[in-house]
Amino acid sequence: MEVASEYRYRDSVPDARQLVVTISQSGETADTLAALKHARALGQRSTLTICNVPTSALVRECEMAFITRAGTEIGVASTKAFTTQLVALYLLTLVLAQLRGRLSDQAEAAALKALRHLPVALQSVLALEPQIIAWAESFCRRRHALFLGRGLHYPIALEGALKLKEISYIHAEAYPAGELKHGPLALVDASMPVVVVAPNDVLLEKLKSNMQEVAARGGELYVFADAGSHIDASQDGLNLVRLPEHYGDLSPILHVVPLQLLAYHTACALGTDVDKPRNLAKSVTVE
Repeated sequence: MEVASEYRYRDSVPDARQLVVTISQSGETADTLAALKHARALGQRSTLTICNVPTSALVRECEMAFITRAGTEIGVASTKAFTTQLVALYLLTLVLAQLRGRLSDQAEAAALKALRHLPVALQSVLALEPQIIAWAESFCRRRHALFLGRGLHYPIALEGALKLKEISYIHAEAYPAGELKHGPLALVDASMPVVVVAPNDVLLEKLKSNMQEVAARGGELYVFADAGSHIDASQDGLNLVRLPEHYGDLSPILHVVPLQLLAYHTACALGTDVDKPRNLAKSVTVE
């Protein structure tokens, strides 16, 4: 994974057999287009874009295009574009695994069954919105927030922090939960809400110990957990929203939606413009 705005300013090791995948909602992002041109100048000609706008520059510039069809994204802080990009990347992974003979027919069938069930699972997550609105009433009085996740869900914590800072103007940072003791724990006190993405996966017990560290410093926890995660909602300073089920490799898609809703309702409570946040543009067309 490369940050597009950094990629062409460092010495990389080109590989002519490498597939270069660009990801963009608008398909007009200047740094992503420049990174693509740089990769091609290095001899990497196999290119694919995952994009939401079929008439965009990235679609025209790349050999192949995966159009996400999320519909028109009105807000500057993309939400549905992000979730469809996750689905697109998952499908790309399945295709590459199948082509390399690393995906059995049984595993493929299970993955496709889970994808087909995703709309129903997301509707169950959207039903949690009243609880998230109640959290937003507390968040709108804070000036800082910390987001924690592990493994697949660390990038989801990053997305939650990004959305909160973009549209509510509350300072938010995200960290891998295992890094808590290497710095962020110094920030934790009663005025610092800590949002935790806590799916019922193999890292859950490690994550629970990170949560205990926060609680021991008087921090207030806001936890998105799965059914069956055995997190005690009765303890002081712990607020819990429980998602209906754990969804394996697709769990990040389910967990990102309540984080986006938390940012949205916090911004609404503060009266900020959720579609056009200050200082930001819909498409960053200059470097």
